[in-house]
Amino acid sequence: MGQLSLPRSLRLPDRAAVDRLAIGLSGLCAVHCIASAVLVALASTAGGLLLSPVIHEVGLCIAIALGAVALVAGAARHGFLQPAAMGGLGLGIMAGALTLPHDGNAETFWTLIGVALLALGHDLNRRAGA
Repeated sequence: MGQLSLPRSLRLPDRAAVDRLAIGLSGLCAVHCIASAVLVALASTAGGLLLSPVIHEVGLCIAIALGAVALVAGAARHGFLQPAAMGGLGLGIMAGALTLPHDGNAETFWTLIGVALLALGHDLNRRAGA
């Protein structure tokens, strides 16, 4: 008997594709943080929209969801916990940055540190599975 296989359209994306997507999202987050700080300095009306707490909370929820899927699945597949730990540390720092004042200084700094660590965790995850 042959083995049953799902059509390609019904298969889950591979782990490396989810990691690449998460790294891209981390880059977009970094661009968002830097652009927000610059736009606040140039135009307070544009900054009010970009610095809305809702954008940061939704972005963090997306990052946590992608992190859970890619980093945990990667750790289960290749057995290395370092990528998940690094990504989790980045997510924790990003979550902590949400508690800081919305003045564009400390919050932006810590968010960028968290984003960099999260992207590093996804990169380590991708490399461990290669």
